[in-house]
Amino acid sequence: MSVIDDFLNFLHASPSSYHAAAEVAARLEAAGFERQDEKKAWSAAPGGHVMVRGGAVLAWFVPENLGADSGFKIIGSHTDSPGLSVKPNPDFRTAGWNQIAVEIYGGPLLHTWFDRELTIAGQLVTKDGTQHLVNTGPVARVPNLAIHLSRESTFEPARQAHLQPVLSVNDENSLWSTIAEDAGVDASDIAAFNLITADSQKGAVFGGSEQFIAAGRMDNLSSVHASLVAFEAAAKEYTGSDVLVMAAFDHEEVGSGSRYGAAGPILEDVLTRTAAALGLDAEGLRRMYALSSCVSADAAHSVHPNYVGKHDPGHHPIIGQGPVTKVNGNQRYASDAASIALWESACQRAGVPYQRFVGNNDVPCGTTIGPLTATRLGIDTVDVGVPMLSMHSAREMVGANDQVWLGQALKAYLVG
Repeated sequence: MSVIDDFLNFLHASPSSYHAAAEVAARLEAAGFERQDEKKAWSAAPGGHVMVRGGAVLAWFVPENLGADSGFKIIGSHTDSPGLSVKPNPDFRTAGWNQIAVEIYGGPLLHTWFDRELTIAGQLVTKDGTQHLVNTGPVARVPNLAIHLSRESTFEPARQAHLQPVLSVNDENSLWSTIAEDAGVDASDIAAFNLITADSQKGAVFGGSEQFIAAGRMDNLSSVHASLVAFEAAAKEYTGSDVLVMAAFDHEEVGSGSRYGAAGPILEDVLTRTAAALGLDAEGLRRMYALSSCVSADAAHSVHPNYVGKHDPGHHPIIGQGPVTKVNGNQRYASDAASIALWESACQRAGVPYQRFVGNNDVPCGTTIGPLTATRLGIDTVDVGVPMLSMHSAREMVGANDQVWLGQALKAYLVG
């Protein structure tokens, strides 16, 4: 199977952060990684280990030849994407329609969520504490208002009134019963859930010479998948002495402030417990940090041909010309000269082209997990990602070659 086919399958299997974390863990376990239970004694035995916390997944590979000069080589990404999250009391009726109560998660391009067949996906917990993954398939839609009934020149939907999806009409169907059926449980046994909408359409390759990929959730599953591919490959051939780490966090789109977000303790927990299991004290851990580095991988902005003026005139990263190094003088990205050189050296070793992004002074850029992990741990960090159009749309666009190249460069970073 090609990398792109594998990527499309991964996207389709990951409609929510919980599914993405489970998919990564399952693949690594199939590759021989040991599943770590946080409630049990920590393992830092040579070989691969993987842990899931909520919608986040972390993996670490301990080499045989660990030494005094060993550090951590970390790849960070995030599993969540913007969308419409389901409210705790989801079912209501309007004029005979059964609808789903939702709130906006992150910063989606709202107009792109209309007139798409949506799946409802995420985690359901029953009263006995058992966790279930839910993926209903296409069951809901946010329908547009016909142009004959709305002559406004701009599209500005009311966030509370106009974004509630329809589920069915003139029947007794409910989201509660729909998710119970999907999980194979009785509706009365459901205690709570974390659910979000996702575009149910599978990703596709298109364009001349199959240059492009269109799909939902590529911000940031493009980085999660490339990290996974790199980590799988590196674990098979790694001969170095650093501990390799893959950290795919949740809740980046809403600020990362959770127990499994990048602003929370999850990465530090893994690094601290791994160092302790290796017999290191606090001083030894800090020495490892000083010898460590992190590549924060998240989607980057390609120059848009219809909005060229939104970009810095001297920095025009474009789809199809390689992964992007993201730079910001105000520390919206963590990249500095040393970490940029580290990353771009890895690209060169992999034979991968690369380019750089810096924002237009009149158009403030976003941020990602890089500054959070760098600030929290003091580890050298660089922010990178594949160039993308339609970022935060229900269906985004990247380059097929860029996706392959990102995985190759990340592997070179790990093994080089």
